Amino acid sequence: MQLLDGKIISAMIKDELKIEIEKRIAAGQKVPHLAAVLVGNNPASETYVFSKVKSCEEVGMDSTLIRLPDSATEAEVLSTVEKLNNDTAIDGFIVQLPLPAQISEKKVLKAINPDKDVDGFHEVNIGRLALGLPGFVPATPMGIIEMLKRANVETAGKHCVVLGRSHIVGMPISLLLMQNTNPGNCTVTICHSRTAGLETILQSADIIVAAIGKPRFVKANMVKQGAVVIDVGINRIADPSRKSGHRIVGDVDFDEVAPKCSFITPVPGGVGLMTIASLMLNTLKAVQINKY
Repeated sequence: MQLLDGKIISAMIKDELKIEIEKRIAAGQKVPHLAAVLVGNNPASETYVFSKVKSCEEVGMDSTLIRLPDSATEAEVLSTVEKLNNDTAIDGFIVQLPLPAQISEKKVLKAINPDKDVDGFHEVNIGRLALGLPGFVPATPMGIIEMLKRANVETAGKHCVVLGRSHIVGMPISLLLMQNTNPGNCTVTICHSRTAGLETILQSADIIVAAIGKPRFVKANMVKQGAVVIDVGINRIADPSRKSGHRIVGDVDFDEVAPKCSFITPVPGGVGLMTIASLMLNTLKAVQINKY
């Protein structure tokens, strides 16, 4: 069993980004600038945004955090998005999800300029991905592909089962893995809450991408010997032995499943760190596209 260590791979990417940004500075070119819009004070969102801002500092990017109260109206959020669309100082930006109930995520995501959509959630970028055209790829699927590539995991001709059909992870990673690329060229099966015979389908998988939001759902009896398992899940469960009273686990029962795998990602320390690294890569791409 080989661990697909997000700490090591994301650190490599950050080192590469730092060199590229230093080259831009030496050439008198613009420093990439990422903005993040945070609405409310969701603890998980606070953590994610802090990590993104910190990563910007580590690679030499500029960053701006825009905070709006939990009571912010949809109109206020859309106004903020419009200002960022028109601000030439900002190369790319994200609106941290989830948003409060009074705000339509679809409306907000649609309002973002696709050329600044470094999260890759805009319908234009999703459409480009589906057609195999250049665009911003959602950061988590992009991070998974980068992880597979750098670990030299063979994907061509393999059967990949994706657990989850979200527009953020399940659907885009399926599109990426079936493309005629490396990594890619998989035969992909997408499973969800209404999939019949799920255990049997999983047992046939050479590669499993688990992104269903159910703690430790994937057990050893669902995984064949030598499978590659990518765990996207981030679930908080009670743990009285911890000072915080909880711990973070994935969608895969790591201790059970790991001995059967050729490769597996840990949680934490796996895909989550790759997501942030990919956001940095997309921000560098944005400054190259927009050329302000």
